[in-house]
Amino acid sequence: MNMELFTKLLTQTDIERRLSVPTHILNSIPFVDEDDRHADLQVKDSGGGLWTFRCICRDGVYAKPVFSKGWLEFVHAKKLKVDDKLVLYKEKDDVFDDQGAVSYRIEVTRKVLRLMGQDIWIDVEQLHLYGIG
Repeated sequence: MNMELFTKLLTQTDIERRLSVPTHILNSIPFVDEDDRHADLQVKDSGGGLWTFRCICRDGVYAKPVFSKGWLEFVHAKKLKVDDKLVLYKEKDDVFDDQGAVSYRIEVTRKVLRLMGQDIWIDVEQLHLYGIG
Protein backbone atom coordinates (compact mmCIF):
# COMPACT_ATOMS: atom_id res chain seq x y z
CA MET A 1 0.00 0.00 0.00
CA ASN A 2 1.26 3.48 -0.81
CA MET A 3 0.99 6.76 1.05
CA GLU A 4 0.75 9.88 -1.11
CA LEU A 5 3.43 12.41 -0.11
CA PHE A 6 2.38 15.19 -2.46
CA THR A 7 0.72 16.13 -5.74
CA LYS A 8 1.95 18.99 -7.88
CA LEU A 9 1.33 20.56 -11.28
CA LEU A 10 4.77 21.03 -12.81
CA THR A 11 6.06 24.57 -13.39
CA GLN A 12 8.60 25.95 -15.84
CA THR A 13 11.28 25.87 -13.12
CA ASP A 14 10.42 22.23 -12.34
CA ILE A 15 10.92 21.34 -16.01
CA GLU A 16 14.08 23.38 -16.64
CA ARG A 17 16.05 23.36 -13.37
CA ARG A 18 14.86 21.40 -10.33
CA LEU A 19 11.67 20.08 -8.76
CA SER A 20 10.57 22.15 -5.81
CA VAL A 21 8.84 19.93 -3.25
CA PRO A 22 6.75 20.82 -0.18
CA THR A 23 8.55 21.02 3.15
CA HIS A 24 6.06 18.68 4.85
CA ILE A 25 7.64 15.69 3.06
CA LEU A 26 10.97 16.16 4.87
CA ASN A 27 9.94 13.80 7.68
CA SER A 28 9.45 11.11 4.99
CA ILE A 29 12.97 11.49 3.57
CA PRO A 30 15.73 9.25 5.02
CA PHE A 31 18.39 11.86 5.81
CA VAL A 32 21.42 10.30 7.52
CA ASP A 33 21.29 12.77 10.43
CA GLU A 34 19.94 16.23 11.29
CA ASP A 35 23.00 17.99 9.83
CA ASP A 36 22.72 16.12 6.53
CA ARG A 37 21.35 18.42 3.82
CA HIS A 38 20.66 15.80 1.15
CA ALA A 39 19.43 12.27 0.56
CA ASP A 40 19.31 10.11 -2.57
CA LEU A 41 15.89 8.57 -3.17
CA GLN A 42 15.29 5.47 -5.26
CA VAL A 43 12.02 6.12 -7.10
CA LYS A 44 10.14 3.69 -9.33
CA ASP A 45 8.08 5.15 -12.18
CA SER A 46 4.76 3.76 -13.41
CA GLY A 47 6.56 1.95 -16.23
CA GLY A 48 8.78 0.08 -13.75
CA GLY A 49 11.92 2.16 -14.35
CA LEU A 50 14.11 3.00 -11.36
CA TRP A 51 15.40 6.56 -10.91
CA THR A 52 17.62 8.21 -8.31
CA PHE A 53 16.64 11.73 -7.26
CA ARG A 54 18.73 13.75 -4.86
CA CYS A 55 16.62 15.69 -2.36
CA ILE A 56 18.49 18.77 -1.12
CA CYS A 57 17.44 21.11 1.67
CA ARG A 58 18.74 24.50 0.67
CA ASP A 59 19.84 27.13 3.19
CA GLY A 60 18.67 30.71 3.46
CA VAL A 61 15.69 32.42 1.90
CA TYR A 62 14.97 29.54 -0.50
CA ALA A 63 15.08 26.80 2.13
CA LYS A 64 12.38 24.76 0.39
CA PRO A 65 13.61 21.25 -0.47
CA VAL A 66 14.24 20.37 -4.10
CA PHE A 67 14.97 17.30 -6.21
CA SER A 68 18.13 18.12 -8.13
CA LYS A 69 20.50 15.41 -9.37
CA GLY A 70 18.66 12.87 -11.53
CA TRP A 71 15.48 14.94 -11.83
CA LEU A 72 16.21 16.59 -15.20
CA GLU A 73 17.21 13.23 -16.68
CA PHE A 74 13.73 11.98 -15.71
CA VAL A 75 12.08 15.12 -17.17
CA HIS A 76 13.81 14.66 -20.53
CA ALA A 77 13.28 10.90 -20.69
CA LYS A 78 9.55 11.26 -20.02
CA LYS A 79 9.17 14.44 -22.11
CA LEU A 80 7.42 16.19 -19.23
CA LYS A 81 5.66 19.51 -19.77
CA VAL A 82 4.43 22.42 -17.69
CA ASP A 83 1.11 21.54 -16.00
CA ASP A 84 1.73 17.78 -16.06
CA LYS A 85 0.57 16.38 -12.72
CA LEU A 86 3.13 14.62 -10.53
CA VAL A 87 2.26 12.41 -7.56
CA LEU A 88 4.98 11.03 -5.27
CA TYR A 89 4.19 8.05 -3.05
CA LYS A 90 6.06 6.36 -0.21
CA GLU A 91 5.49 2.77 0.79
CA LYS A 92 3.41 2.70 3.96
CA ASP A 93 5.03 1.74 7.25
CA ASP A 94 8.53 2.42 5.88
CA VAL A 95 8.69 -0.85 3.97
CA PHE A 96 12.27 -1.38 2.86
CA ASP A 97 13.57 -2.76 -0.42
CA ASP A 98 16.46 -5.24 -0.82
CA GLN A 99 19.11 -2.53 -0.36
CA GLY A 100 17.56 -1.21 2.86
CA ALA A 101 16.24 1.98 1.24
CA VAL A 102 12.72 3.30 1.63
CA SER A 103 10.58 2.63 -1.43
CA TYR A 104 9.11 5.54 -3.41
CA ARG A 105 6.92 5.62 -6.50
CA ILE A 106 6.24 8.46 -8.94
CA GLU A 107 3.35 8.95 -11.33
CA VAL A 108 3.08 11.72 -13.89
CA THR A 109 -0.11 12.32 -15.84
CA ARG A 110 -1.06 14.80 -18.55
CA LYS A 111 -4.47 16.36 -19.08
CA VAL A 112 -5.46 15.41 -22.61
CA LEU A 113 -9.03 16.68 -22.79
CA ARG A 114 -12.09 17.81 -20.91
CA LEU A 115 -15.18 15.63 -21.34
CA MET A 116 -18.57 16.43 -19.86
CA GLY A 117 -17.01 18.85 -17.38
CA GLN A 118 -14.32 16.39 -16.25
CA ASP A 119 -10.58 16.59 -16.95
CA ILE A 120 -9.19 13.41 -18.51
CA TRP A 121 -5.63 12.63 -17.40
CA ILE A 122 -3.41 9.93 -18.92
CA ASP A 123 -0.18 8.56 -17.47
CA VAL A 124 2.76 9.88 -19.52
CA GLU A 125 3.91 6.26 -19.86
CA GLN A 126 0.70 5.53 -21.83
CA LEU A 127 0.52 8.62 -24.09
CA HIS A 128 2.05 6.77 -27.06
CA LEU A 129 -0.88 4.34 -27.02
CA TYR A 130 -3.18 7.23 -27.87
CA GLY A 131 -0.89 8.85 -30.45
CA ILE A 132 -0.19 11.74 -28.05
CA GLY A 133 3.30 12.99 -27.34
